[in-house]
Amino acid sequence: MTNFKNTLSTRKNHIPFLDLKLLNRDYEKSINEVLSKKIASGWYILGEEVKVFEKSFAEYCETKHCIGVANGLDALLLLLKASDFPKGSEVLVPSNTYIASILAISLAGLTPVLVEPDIHTYLIDPKKIEEKITKNTKAILVVHLYGKCCEMEPINEIAKRNNLKVFEDAAQSHGAIYQNKKAGNLSDGAGFSFYPTKNLGAMGDAGAVTTNDDVLASKIRALRNYGSGEKYVFEEQGINSRLDEMQAAILSVKLPNLDNENKVRQSIAKRYLTEINNPTITLPFAGTIMEDVWHLFVVRTRDRDKFREYLSQNKIGSDVHYPVPPHQQLAYKDWNNDSYPISEKIHQQVISLPLNATLLEEEVSYIIEKINSY
Repeated sequence: MTNFKNTLSTRKNHIPFLDLKLLNRDYEKSINEVLSKKIASGWYILGEEVKVFEKSFAEYCETKHCIGVANGLDALLLLLKASDFPKGSEVLVPSNTYIASILAISLAGLTPVLVEPDIHTYLIDPKKIEEKITKNTKAILVVHLYGKCCEMEPINEIAKRNNLKVFEDAAQSHGAIYQNKKAGNLSDGAGFSFYPTKNLGAMGDAGAVTTNDDVLASKIRALRNYGSGEKYVFEEQGINSRLDEMQAAILSVKLPNLDNENKVRQSIAKRYLTEINNPTITLPFAGTIMEDVWHLFVVRTRDRDKFREYLSQNKIGSDVHYPVPPHQQLAYKDWNNDSYPISEKIHQQVISLPLNATLLEEEVSYIIEKINSY
């Protein structure tokens, strides 16, 4: 299943939720080599490494453009800023996403409007979108949560009927496929995060925007660099959000193996889906198993704390993505009394199981065995 050596000896009889040190170990030699060359070059911002990665990632996503930026939040923010929507315009966004999706809308001077997800897929429900559209709505920001693409065909049709832009939060879906097209190439533009835990992870913060829109791409390139398309000439009020040369070099080392690592994730997910058999555990949607990239394998159970404690007692790591829905966060206290029952149910019950390219077959078997015995 994996090329990693001596994995069991490093576990110390405990299966962590994620071991980044082990995950990056096979890349260590190549990364050290490219970083040594980059240090010796004396060029550290917006140089050749960024250009190389942008070209490679655009080709991978099958888009015309990739613009490297500092992180995933900035990628979404720059997409929205570059679209020049009137201040206060509404952007529809799922009610159960990570807070960054919503923060980007707010930071762009726009108004987030929450749309409930489908309880089976945890993705924004196309059937609930149109009821939230008003004369002030300008865009739909979908989130390919946990490595699964949203139902883009009906969403894009709704957007076309209502003259709306569609953007993808693709932070968790590097390589995911919908109708033979990859995430990042399913809308007007997409924002990616390369946070270290992602399927394609840097060794620090990093992000990118992908798009087929020449004008949008040109504007984002300027906005990420203080609004400058030409040195010391500032056409707009931009920000400092540049993918640095070191992280670009690391990402270029890891990108060629992304599909292989995603296949390992798919293999583990398939075992979980077919071999976990416990009526107290709700498994994720399995209809597109080989198109999803399984950034997270998220199950639901009514007594999450009890189940998580059981896993811990059996030396199995876990995590919760995410315990508190956005509308109940103090950052959006005006929403705190609003009701989004589907999101609330999801956030109260979800728990993420270990799933990454370092897991061994026997570790997966052990996890399944313990869950079935719960």
